[in-house]
Amino acid sequence: MIIERKLLEQLLAVAMSTGADFAELYAENTQNNSVRLMDRKIDQIGSNTISGAGIRAFLGTRTVYASTSDLTPAGLMQCARAVAQAMGEGNAQVCVVLTERMFPNIHPVKVIPSSVATAQKIDILRTACTAADTYDDKISQVIGNLADVDHTILIANSEGLYTQDRHIRTRIAVSATASDRGENQMGSASPGGGVGMELFETVDPVQVGRRAAAQAMINLRADYCPAGKMTVAIENGFGGVIFHEACGHSLESDSVAIGASQMCGKLGQKIANEKVTAIDDGTIPGAWGSVNIDDEGNPTQRNVLIENGVLKNYMIDRLGSRRMGLPMTGNSRRQNYAYEPSSRMTNTYIDNGPDKNEDIIASIEYGLYAKSMGGGSVNPLTGAFNFSVNEGYIVRNGKICEAVRGASLIGTGSQILQDIDMVGQNLDRAQGMCGSSSGSIPTDVGQPLIRVSSITVGGRN
Repeated sequence: MIIERKLLEQLLAVAMSTGADFAELYAENTQNNSVRLMDRKIDQIGSNTISGAGIRAFLGTRTVYASTSDLTPAGLMQCARAVAQAMGEGNAQVCVVLTERMFPNIHPVKVIPSSVATAQKIDILRTACTAADTYDDKISQVIGNLADVDHTILIANSEGLYTQDRHIRTRIAVSATASDRGENQMGSASPGGGVGMELFETVDPVQVGRRAAAQAMINLRADYCPAGKMTVAIENGFGGVIFHEACGHSLESDSVAIGASQMCGKLGQKIANEKVTAIDDGTIPGAWGSVNIDDEGNPTQRNVLIENGVLKNYMIDRLGSRRMGLPMTGNSRRQNYAYEPSSRMTNTYIDNGPDKNEDIIASIEYGLYAKSMGGGSVNPLTGAFNFSVNEGYIVRNGKICEAVRGASLIGTGSQILQDIDMVGQNLDRAQGMCGSSSGSIPTDVGQPLIRVSSITVGGRN
């Protein structure tokens, strides 16, 4: 992806020509590839390229953004002029001088996915799907997808920054449906990372397929979960979606800076149990949500959000920094060039705590063990959330007993932070896609096993 430096300088100057005090250009070229299998047959082989640029101008905390898929000099100049016209009227003489900067690549890739034959990708996916399909006679349908993304960006701004970066991600996903006498239940598994095809040096496709099928079979045989207030233990990995949704979004400057968050004005205050330390870290090598630089050209960082229960920081992009008077934290992200960036999470997790995992389960006289969490929704202003439990078990007298299905967890982010009273030591992360104002982006969620002393469990009485 080449846009000449001289042209970049001219585009930024034009964008600022009607009074803006800052301008930036973001350009990308992204190749998406995927293979999908359904019922042992190739259902779809897809490949598409996203290419374009967005130009943004600031005047204080006011922003104007325009994007284009026309990367010719004329197309880019038209975009810059549109930004200037929307910003205001005037004829300021602006001179922008760019200096190229290279940031360290902390996410090296061994095997570029585009260099691997589609037939080899199909073999890997077929292995995973066959493992699910043959797990039990009651597995009625299996769908598998193997996808990779090769993402190159260019960022230039009126402060003189000119940089480029390339990021590759690979992921395999299998969903299985178990059926019996008109009853259907699903299970899924979808590991991935900011890596190439070397993902499969550590991820066994057979285990991915079996994990999806096993979850479907467990739910097929399970009774419905009883409803009511109870103690809940939430397992590691994707269990971290609770913090991501119920609390993480409330710590993004997009909502905090405009007073639309339950966490407004609470820096330095105790907002969680002292056993809770929560971190957003975009620097973890090879992690699904990691990047070398964010979508404003700032290096990502390890950002301690909550330390021993005390709120230490927010996740802040450039606009949030201007609004709040706090430094940027490398959390500006977007789905693609068509979206104006906003403050978003990268790899967000609750860190290991002081409690032994076996003690957490043993401490529960009666409650729910949420082994695998599903999706949900949250209101950042109030923190109210509702999450499904993909795989759950009743706990009696400190023992994990029968499987239950149909459970959901209902509460508020501020309350659950206080009610997490035990934090285990088996931290693990899992992969997801997070949707917000700047589109859908890859994020890791994570935690060790935790105990919530009391929470409303939705189910059937």
